[in-house]
This record gives sequence, structure tokens and C-alpha cells, in this order.
Amino acid sequence: MENKKLSTQKVVLAGMMAAVMAVMSQIQFPLPSGVPVTMQTFAMALAGYVLGWRYGLISTAVYILLGAVGVPVFAGFSGGIGFATSPAGGYIWGFLPMVALCALGYEKKNYVWLCVLSVLGLAACHLFGVIQFSLVTGMGWKEAFFVASVPYLVKDVASLAGAYIAAKAVRAGLKSAGAQMA
Repeated sequence: MENKKLSTQKVVLAGMMAAVMAVMSQIQFPLPSGVPVTMQTFAMALAGYVLGWRYGLISTAVYILLGAVGVPVFAGFSGGIGFATSPAGGYIWGFLPMVALCALGYEKKNYVWLCVLSVLGLAACHLFGVIQFSLVTGMGWKEAFFVASVPYLVKDVASLAGAYIAAKAVRAGLKSAGAQMA
């Protein structure tokens, strides 16, 4: 019975984290590139650090699927399958490896591994984003990197650090409330 309780708790937490992702996506500042500055990377790292890789990925997949079917969860209250061909859509796909790598870093219980894997997750997210941005806009890879990645790097690295700090507090709160954390 304990495993069912744990699974139910984790599924509920994954759903709640998908809602957090949707809310954090609306905190945005548009840029001329068409890729807004958002708090999505903070939310994705938080999901990985709090939920672990399995439920972090479930949460992220729920968020992406909700957006794909038209629920306005993406930046600017947008939704629909059109994200798959938008200039910023690659970042949305890149959230999946980002969440998984952030989670694996947290689970290592080693600060160096946490930093390395989190930065690799962020790099994967940016790589997906730059590739799609380049393909959609027709820009070369280098130009796309400087337009669609570089302006976000400082904020995104700070988001990783902030999410780690927030995750420690969230996990402590969940533990004190009796939630079973991995």
C-alpha cells in the first residue's frame, strides 16, 4: 500500500509542478528575436530538483502536451501545436533533457555533479532552441546562437541556482508535511 501512496503523491506533485510551469511561463519580457525572456528554465530546473527525473519528465511532458492541444500554458498565454514550428519551440522540446539532467545532478548528492549536469541540461535546452530557431528563421547557426541563446545565458544560469535553493526549501517543506521524497 505504501508504494501506491508514494505514486499518488508523486503524480499529484507532478501535476502541481506542471501548473507551476504554466504560471512561470507567463512571467515574460518579449525580445525582438521572438524568443521571450521567461521563468520557464527556473520552473524546469525546479521540477527536476524536486521531483527527480521520472516525475520531472512526466510533469514536463504534461506541460508540453497541454500546450500542444491548445491550452494556453506557453509564454504569452499561447498554446497549440504551432509551437513545434515556432522560433522558440526548440526550447520547449529542450526542456525534456534539461529536466532529466537537472534531476540526475540533484540525485548525485554531489555539488560538482549537480553543477555539471545542470549546466549540461541547460546547454541541451539551448542547443534544441538554437537549432529550431536557425531552421525556422533561416539564420546561420552562429548568428542564431548570438540572437537566441546568448541574451538568455546569465538569466538561465541564475535560474539554475535559484531553482536549487528553492528546491531545497520545497523538499524540506514536503518532507515536514509527510510527503515521501526520493
